[in-house]
Amino acid sequence: MEYKKVLEADCALVEQWLDQCFAGRERYGQIYDAMQYSLMAGGKRIRPVLTLETCRMCGGDVQAALPFACAVEMIHTYSLIHDDLPCMDDDDLRRGKPTNHKVYGEATAVLAGDALLTAAFEMMTEHCGDLDPRRVLDAIDCLSHGAGAAGMIGGQVLDMEGEQRPLALAELELTQSLKTGALICAAAEIGCIIAGGSSQQRAAVRRYAQCVGRAFQIRDDMLDVTSTDQVLGKPIGSDAENGKTTFVTMLGLEACGKLVDELTMQAVEALSGFEQADFHIWLSKLLAGRDH
Repeated sequence: MEYKKVLEADCALVEQWLDQCFAGRERYGQIYDAMQYSLMAGGKRIRPVLTLETCRMCGGDVQAALPFACAVEMIHTYSLIHDDLPCMDDDDLRRGKPTNHKVYGEATAVLAGDALLTAAFEMMTEHCGDLDPRRVLDAIDCLSHGAGAAGMIGGQVLDMEGEQRPLALAELELTQSLKTGALICAAAEIGCIIAGGSSQQRAAVRRYAQCVGRAFQIRDDMLDVTSTDQVLGKPIGSDAENGKTTFVTMLGLEACGKLVDELTMQAVEALSGFEQADFHIWLSKLLAGRDH
């Protein structure tokens, strides 16, 4: 299918760039090995693809957006390394492979995550080319906000604080809008920024990504109940073991499925003002029905 080929081509671009991004660097111990281990461990690459294709949808140059897309993936990867640590979710598998700390030890895993976080911003400034500096600054601002205490990190804190106690629906929605949704929103919005999109376009892209992000998390909660370790590439049932309130425990599987469909429709509607939104529409529907 045409859109599947676009997705595969984007993923190949991202994989190639990430594979070479630290080439030629002076090596200090195992740190680059640990960083690359998790960075190249696979994954759907949805966030960088959103950056690339939103840039394209808004009339921009995908190649100009590529370093920014890969910066988003570095931050996503660092968050997974830290999520898996014994002091957080204490997981042994990630994407079907031993987690970073199981291979390199806890201290190196912490440092690998830290290094990927800082490398993300280094990549955006080193590889910005001839882009308008205001766009570069806007992209950095967008990503730092989405990844920081007012975004992803804030959501992770709320997620930990919510363990072992029931949450109200509003608390759960806030937690997941930050923990999962904030970086997805930043990924899409950065693509619009690099393309020089208008404030109206940025708002529409943000709304689309918010809906996709919430649907993505609800689907994750469903898969934690219905999938297997082999299919998912990580242990299932961890939410129940940690006493977490999820959309499934609150609403049930059937209602969650309906909500995913509703959010996907809202995501599609958010892009009604764009002429070239077909890939985004296809992607939102693909993610809504994913099995891993």
